[in-house]
Amino acid sequence: MTDTVHLAIYDTLADWEIGFATAHINSGAWQRQPDHFEVVTVGETRDPVTTMGGLRLTPDMAVADLDPAGSAMLILPGADTWLAGGNEVFVDAARAFLDAGVPVAAICGATGGLAAAGLLDDRPHTSNAREFLEATGYRGSAHYREAGAVTDGDLITASATAPVDFARAIFARLGLYEPETLDAWYKLYGQGDPAGYFELVASTTA
Repeated sequence: MTDTVHLAIYDTLADWEIGFATAHINSGAWQRQPDHFEVVTVGETRDPVTTMGGLRLTPDMAVADLDPAGSAMLILPGADTWLAGGNEVFVDAARAFLDAGVPVAAICGATGGLAAAGLLDDRPHTSNAREFLEATGYRGSAHYREAGAVTDGDLITASATAPVDFARAIFARLGLYEPETLDAWYKLYGQGDPAGYFELVASTTA
């Protein structure tokens, strides 16, 4: 498996939706193979973008140079641009990744973009709300699940209000942590239980 996780970035990107995932992928802490993965940002071009939180980010590469064969996963954050029908190039990239058997993780508005393109019509998924996706005209309503995050093979979808669940699903699909380590991580960050920290330490030092 390649050690590169690609993160799509575009104007109005929702900062909070990806922070747990990217920070822990890059940090190497508690991982099976420390520092094995790195996050590389991908823009429509190499021009800087500005997130919803006002952070100015410069993409590491342009989407035209993105090849599923050189990636472990493509992460698609939410953004206001999805609501205006933007980011089509990243929908195309997602389709290419899924066709190649490389995972795609989409949250919030990005799920709307995938739904509008028909990529959620035939597989279990979630989003901000069923009605949010139905507004795109998609045909996958019967496969909608009321959950923070849903994994169906190579596709992860999540609600904007579930960034921790999104991160947990990403870590699980990448095989980032041992199962007991991932459980402890979620206990700490997802359930707010301080005991999770000590279980994290124990799971990686035993």
